[in-house]
Amino acid sequence: MTQLVGRTAELGRLEALLAELGRPEAPAVVDISGEPGIGKSRLLGEVCARARRAGFTVLRGRATEYERHVPFQVFTDAFADADPGASAVEPALTEAGSVLHGVRHAPGGVARFELQRAIAGFLAHLGERGLVLALDDLHWADPASRELVDHLVRHPVRGRVLLVVARRSRQTPTSLTAALTRGADMGAVLHLDLEPLPEQESIRALAADLPEDEARRLYAASEGNPLYLLSLVHAYRDGAPLRDCTVHAGATWSVGVPAGLAALLLDELTTLTGPQRRVVEAVAALGDHATTAMLSTATGQPVQDVADRTGAMVARDVLRSRPGGRWMLRHPLLRALVYENTAPERRAEVHRRAARELARGGAPATERAHHVERSLTGWDPEAAAVLSEAAAQFAQTAPATAAHLLDVVLTHMPDTPREVRRRGELVLARARALGVSGNLRESRDLLHTLIEVSGKDHPELRTEAVAQCAVMERHLGHSPEAAALLRRELSRVPGPSPAQAVSLRLALGMSALLTASYPEVRDQVAEAVAVARCDGDAASEAAALALAALGEAYEGETDAAARFADAACSLTDALTDPDLAQVCESLVWLAWAEALLERYGDAERHITRGLGIARRTGRLHVLPHLLTSRAFIHVGTCRLPSALEAAEEAESIARAAGSSDLLAFALAIKTLVLLLIRPLGDGSALATGEEAVAAAGGSKGWWAALAWCMLGHATFVSGDPHGAQEAILTAGGGPGLPLLQPSIRPGQLDTLAAAALSAGDVAQAGRWAAQAAREAVRIGLGGQQAAALRAEATLAEHRGDTVEAVRLLDVAAREYARCGQTLWEAYSLLRAAPLAQRAGQGARAAAMWHRAHRTAVGGGARLLVDLAELIRPQVMAQTPEPAAELAELTARELEVAGLVAEGMSNQDIAARLHLSRRTVETHLSSIYRKTSVPSRSALAGLVTRLGLGAGSRNT
Repeated sequence: MTQLVGRTAELGRLEALLAELGRPEAPAVVDISGEPGIGKSRLLGEVCARARRAGFTVLRGRATEYERHVPFQVFTDAFADADPGASAVEPALTEAGSVLHGVRHAPGGVARFELQRAIAGFLAHLGERGLVLALDDLHWADPASRELVDHLVRHPVRGRVLLVVARRSRQTPTSLTAALTRGADMGAVLHLDLEPLPEQESIRALAADLPEDEARRLYAASEGNPLYLLSLVHAYRDGAPLRDCTVHAGATWSVGVPAGLAALLLDELTTLTGPQRRVVEAVAALGDHATTAMLSTATGQPVQDVADRTGAMVARDVLRSRPGGRWMLRHPLLRALVYENTAPERRAEVHRRAARELARGGAPATERAHHVERSLTGWDPEAAAVLSEAAAQFAQTAPATAAHLLDVVLTHMPDTPREVRRRGELVLARARALGVSGNLRESRDLLHTLIEVSGKDHPELRTEAVAQCAVMERHLGHSPEAAALLRRELSRVPGPSPAQAVSLRLALGMSALLTASYPEVRDQVAEAVAVARCDGDAASEAAALALAALGEAYEGETDAAARFADAACSLTDALTDPDLAQVCESLVWLAWAEALLERYGDAERHITRGLGIARRTGRLHVLPHLLTSRAFIHVGTCRLPSALEAAEEAESIARAAGSSDLLAFALAIKTLVLLLIRPLGDGSALATGEEAVAAAGGSKGWWAALAWCMLGHATFVSGDPHGAQEAILTAGGGPGLPLLQPSIRPGQLDTLAAAALSAGDVAQAGRWAAQAAREAVRIGLGGQQAAALRAEATLAEHRGDTVEAVRLLDVAAREYARCGQTLWEAYSLLRAAPLAQRAGQGARAAAMWHRAHRTAVGGGARLLVDLAELIRPQVMAQTPEPAAELAELTARELEVAGLVAEGMSNQDIAARLHLSRRTVETHLSSIYRKTSVPSRSALAGLVTRLGLGAGSRNT
């Protein structure tokens, strides 16, 4: 290993980071970047050595230039080369290696995003002892590895785990650079950009024995690059004239290094014999498969001769050994130079022999694909079959690799009439893989070409391409274009088959939902229901009914939505998972419809089923929609940690998909979760809301509107009522929110009313509160009616009518409790508690506070917990905390208990509180259960004893 020169400052920062690893504020990722040969790998090695001495487990992997389409190559390299050193970490290492090996070499493998979470889990387990995961040459990493790094940057592994990556700045893919930059902005990534080394330090370390003027000339020629300087010094010591060492072409060679450095590195190979050169070339080509046995096969030399030659080249430091009996070139640059300088025919033959040997050994297509691809020089049906099989197996776990392999096949496939159908099928498969891997525009363009090429000769192929193209257009934010494409296909003569027509109409309905134009396609969705029912296609009928339910729920047509949801639920629950696999989107539509209808139990059941089917069958495009629905429900039902987990997984998938609109949607939901789960004053929700709006860009669809709404809520909580109004009005298209779906208007109008009052515009607040009431009555859903009541309560409080404000908030809380939205129930109670205290209802205020505080703490709603602590002095100023016996009672239950203590009958209580007698009896049953009292008289005695009975209740 070469000597580490300089880098004292960088090492100091890294040692300090190792010392504080695991602290919440410490970066979990180090990003080392710089030019080739600048010392990235050497610094990485020094960090690993120091971490080992400090007792850390160290895993080190290197991405390689010629395996850039081998999924998870750099991570597999890290786990394969690991030396566990202790039985405590060996199981996790073994399991992680097995998972990655299964992805690369076994049919099916592990689902793409589940694998990311699984690897993070293994790293967290290893991090219990302290772990450094070092990934070198990350600029060459395959797309699946880059996605996994992105995941680890956005979701740092808990515990004492440090991810250190090294990369060339100019050759790093944009997506990886963006991920690391975003992490640096958030404080999760420490960025170290290595500059050229100082002259005196370099000369002292690498050229101390040379005359000073000659050393300085060599340093000047190296431009401060230690690898280049070391190569120049070696050449000079070996007798090269100083003039030849210091005058070199300034051009950059094809592998990204100066031509002079390339010449120096290759020059040391000129003394190799022919057979030795063949072995070195084979090592460069074979990569991970460069064992002695495979080198013998690839070069045609006897095993013993290969062993002798590798030994000789180890002595000259041309080759180095790796675990598992593998060989590698001394430096990645040397490998690249050797590979590029090997005759193409000889290179292809090495790969061809390796592929045959792997096939003889029973290796799967996924393991052989790399060598098969590199050996292709023309059309080969057998090779194409291997690559197609590998692509199908990689489609779920590494779609970018699948798209690449299919492109290789299509490039070599003859463009003849005989191959048209097969070519079309491969294009469809490649377009799907491109879409899933985030290359939406390339996928869309490919499908447009296929649509035109298919024409009338292959209508089924064309229709399938149209349906797939519409999905790509939607994800690109082009829902109107998607709708036009679908309408044109539906109007063709002869038209698509009934089954395909149903599929196209469902796609048309989804496009209309995203552009808030569902009424325009009601007839098309109804036709889809009728055709599917006539054909006896229960799965498609269920899907059409679910879409109709969601469309009507969006529009606030609650009765119609409920009827469609009932029918869809009945059909869906009777279908098997294989039946639903082809129409997996139906579970998305049904779950969201049920969530909007406040049927949370049914929605969760269908979400769970949909997630299972989607993950088993590789329909990853539906996962973000199911996960955002789960997050939305878990917010309302006050389960914030699981809501955040679902929102972040949806965000990960949306980022990987490359859809700005889908990302805006996922980030909008995440904004709401962060607003509630983070403490008062935390800026993460506002930052996420701003990113959601930025992702939406100029889009005017449903997802963009939701992003603006969530930004409005975060802005209001941050103390900017004017900004909040502006954001929500942008979402809705003006004061009446005409562009906003009716199903969520009351909730947005509640925030607008509160913001207007905060800004001093009482008249506008009154108008918005009145509109919220009208909209809520029309919709007829408890949660939206409760939001309208909150708006009215805000106005009542402003007028000084405290008693009325308390009444309205109490009714809102009970409405939220009835429909299962416990988080908003708690919020309403916290709003009411200080007002109740001010109105002289001390016991009631305390009970409200305690119930809300308990709900917020149990559900992880840190914002509400902080709010509760802020108002505690106001609520508890005159009233002691209620006894434990009554701590579980709601505000309404406390009222009922107090009236029981006054001797009132159930009928009298019902009349006093404007309730039905049955509701009073329900409250009493709950009170008996919570207080563990056996009878009415025992309850009256308990309430009187605690001072909340007749004569002491402040009502």
